[in-house]
Amino acid sequence: MILADHAVVAEGKLYINGGGWSVRPAGPTPMFIAMKFDVPWDRAARPIELLLRLIDEDGHVVAHPTPVGEQPTQIGARLEVSRPPGLTPGASIDAALAIGVPAFALPAGRRFSWRLSVDGQEREDWVLCFATARQA
Repeated sequence: MILADHAVVAEGKLYINGGGWSVRPAGPTPMFIAMKFDVPWDRAARPIELLLRLIDEDGHVVAHPTPVGEQPTQIGARLEVSRPPGLTPGASIDAALAIGVPAFALPAGRRFSWRLSVDGQEREDWVLCFATARQA
């Protein structure tokens, strides 16, 4: 996973612009989360449920304003891949995903992390940390 100013998937490849940052302004700032998965051979043609949650430095899910009130900042997605013709049996299958996060403000001078769960499982290496700049 990597944070970027913009990311898109085309023909199975990730195209990333302004990627690799870990500090953003506190004001409303759009961001993209670019991800590359190695899907195991035996998971082909089966849906994989993904959930990204934005967590603050105290371990709480960050809420953001919506027309129906404050809501947890989380993004759900479903990933499903098929085995490409000619793939060596047992080989993992590449899957790329680019998720755009709408612009919203976060408190200045704080740390946050996007935490990924795959089919309800989480791992420490599925965490993407960033900070907001202190205001001048």
